[in-house]
Amino acid sequence: MANITKKVSWSSRADESAAAGEATPLLNGSEQPQHSRQLSGGGSIFQIGRLSTVDLEEEITSEEDSLRGRPKEIPHNEKLLSLKYESLDYDNIENQLFLEEERRMSYMGFRCLEISRWVVCGLIGFLTGLIACFIDIVVEQLAGIKYQVVKENIEKFTEAGGLSISLILWAVLNFTFVMVGAIIVAFFEPIAAGSGIPQIKCYLNGVKIPRVVRLKTLVIKVCGVICSVVGGLAVGKEGPMIHSGAVVAAGVSQGRSTSLKRDFKIFEYFRRDTEKRDFVSAGAAAGVSAAFGAPVGGVLFSLEEGASFWNQMLTWRIFFASMISTFTLNFFLSIYHANPGDLSNPGLINFGRFEGDSVTYNLYEIPLFIAMGAIGGLLGALFNVLNYWLTIFRIRYVHRPCLQVMEAMLVAAVTATVSFTMIYFSNDCQPLGPESTEEYPLQVPNTSHISVTQLGIITIFRWLVVETYEIIMARCGYIGPCHSDDGLFCADGEYNSMATAFFNTPERSVRSLFHNQPGTYNPLTLGLFTLTYFFLACWTYGLAVSAGVFIPSLLIGAAWGRLCGILLIWADPGKYALIGAAAQLGGIVRMTLSLTVIMVEATGNVTYGLPIMLVLMTAKIVGDYFEEGLYDIHIKLQSVPFLHWEAPATSHWLTAREVMSSPVTCLNRIEKVGTIVDILSNTSTNHNGFPVVVQPAKLCGLILRSQLIVLLKHKVFVELARSRLTRRKLQLKDFRDAYPRFPPIQSIHVSQDERECMMDLTEFMNPTPYTVPQETSLPRVFKLFRALGLRHLVVVDDENRVVGLVTRKDLARYHLGKHGLEELQLAQT
Repeated sequence: MANITKKVSWSSRADESAAAGEATPLLNGSEQPQHSRQLSGGGSIFQIGRLSTVDLEEEITSEEDSLRGRPKEIPHNEKLLSLKYESLDYDNIENQLFLEEERRMSYMGFRCLEISRWVVCGLIGFLTGLIACFIDIVVEQLAGIKYQVVKENIEKFTEAGGLSISLILWAVLNFTFVMVGAIIVAFFEPIAAGSGIPQIKCYLNGVKIPRVVRLKTLVIKVCGVICSVVGGLAVGKEGPMIHSGAVVAAGVSQGRSTSLKRDFKIFEYFRRDTEKRDFVSAGAAAGVSAAFGAPVGGVLFSLEEGASFWNQMLTWRIFFASMISTFTLNFFLSIYHANPGDLSNPGLINFGRFEGDSVTYNLYEIPLFIAMGAIGGLLGALFNVLNYWLTIFRIRYVHRPCLQVMEAMLVAAVTATVSFTMIYFSNDCQPLGPESTEEYPLQVPNTSHISVTQLGIITIFRWLVVETYEIIMARCGYIGPCHSDDGLFCADGEYNSMATAFFNTPERSVRSLFHNQPGTYNPLTLGLFTLTYFFLACWTYGLAVSAGVFIPSLLIGAAWGRLCGILLIWADPGKYALIGAAAQLGGIVRMTLSLTVIMVEATGNVTYGLPIMLVLMTAKIVGDYFEEGLYDIHIKLQSVPFLHWEAPATSHWLTAREVMSSPVTCLNRIEKVGTIVDILSNTSTNHNGFPVVVQPAKLCGLILRSQLIVLLKHKVFVELARSRLTRRKLQLKDFRDAYPRFPPIQSIHVSQDERECMMDLTEFMNPTPYTVPQETSLPRVFKLFRALGLRHLVVVDDENRVVGLVTRKDLARYHLGKHGLEELQLAQT
């Protein structure tokens, strides 16, 4: 045990001198040494006990660690729980100041507050829709410019035979966009990497993720996702919209910008975690709505993926924000496409309408759909396992920003090379008839003086990642396939299906797999594309770029789903492409209710509601048997104290006495200022809640660290209150002005004379904190803590004396592992 302790000494919180302890039974019945809860220096500051389940590969002694400022390999294990994450205060602090303000407020005042909530939700939806519109237009314009540059280069070097320069130019342009996106994320705001959905899930769960809802994060997120998509990575721009909407909501609802140091003096009542959480839920829903054109799906996403507390009015406000978001995007895109008022583009992605025979299915097909759901669950589990080990590798070895940028550039280069290679060796020639639904079939001029290699290079550039509306009009004169007498490794009047699959935008590729006529793709093309894109998407997710996994997952599933439809001969391939897309996405992210509604709304037809639901449920059941969902994996790898909906199934025999932290640092109702300063300044502990007691240790309230810091900053001392007759009374506004970035205790100057003063906490503490007896079972404690969004739960004895304190980390430590109920180790990672 001592060796294991040394291995994590670089990140551990506790004093490892007491590592050797008695062997106590593990929660699953086996024997293992356990750390005991201990006092620090004989004082009242407690340290949380923990049971190590970590077996690290490399032993790092304290001497070695002191010599190396940062280890080349960061030891990591998912059986860790980080102490750097704090909880949000979702429970209202009903102290005297709060109650006095509420009692002074008239009925009209409450009505005005309710109207303000609706106004804020409307602003959230409007701004989220504008951001989605901005991303869509900029991506289209930049990709169009990239296409035009390469197209001109091809035309310039075709006669001279120097098409290799055009190939290099295309690769360098993709390479450059990805490099810029990776640099701004890795060096300026790492929290903006990925889709942001795991971080927003944690925020709604009650975990304070540093910098997740900052304005700087939003700017980097938007710029990063534009660079990632234009750079040709296997990513989508829909997932990051959820994070962007949440950031917009967190900023708008506060009526100020702490980053810009601008206070607009509006919405001051909402400057607390309880109100902010509700608005962030609305922002996340608005992001889903803007991405998929699915307002109801957005509401269900916020409900399913994080919100602890829900009520009817909150549902309506979130639905209102979602509707405003999709309307705003729709309206401004109609203006951009020179067709104002045509509200036919509800989201960033449009799966097209399933009509006619393609929407019908028979009873005997339902078992086939369920089997496809099982396949999606297996493939999703494989995707998640591979991404899990890849993420572990990145955490250990690719933790420096420069290395993260280099990896992103490598992935961009490999993606471009693999795409070119697949097209070059593909001979899937499909006829280009008058009824072809292919928007941009790849063809090249039938010029005899161009070599086969040059023909292949031209092929790529004729179908670069995006061709804008204006380019289509210029080339073809109408929106539709360009009919010419040219060919691409094929006879005249034919085009290359592999090139169409690879060099389309992922959204258009998904739509073509859904709606193209039977015979458009051959099975070998779909099989190779599925295999290649599967590994590219798996490698790409987790890079230091802003990107989502929704659309790549749908594209992979649509490809193998259409393959299944082709193999069945008598089936409509487009119908099975839709089922495969739902199965693959469900197998990766493991969402059920919200994803069902999102898919139904995005396709515009409710007929497939039942098959999609069955497929998603099957994919989740099968996938969960092998591995957790992708977002849950990344939450666990970040060592976040995430609380699921229910306590572990085998935890009923545990009680509050076993899980609580004790002894607890308590404060007297009238406490000495020097004592408060010393407790807050203690670097060995970082408690944020302190029970207030009257002798002998009987609970009379609870006060937070943030409140104590504001009281110290304003010098709310008993002696000063008596000497200053005209002293302004502290108000809730003073606490709201300091929210959310309360100053650190080191910035508060307290003189030696002031340390001898006394502070009366009666007016500011919460006199009615939630408490539980020692014998309360863990599931009951968990349910109370999770449902009410608590941060602290005081454990008392029969005489109301404080005996312990339950926090989020005390509950999140326990989870079901492979060998029964396990307790995670705590570390400051």
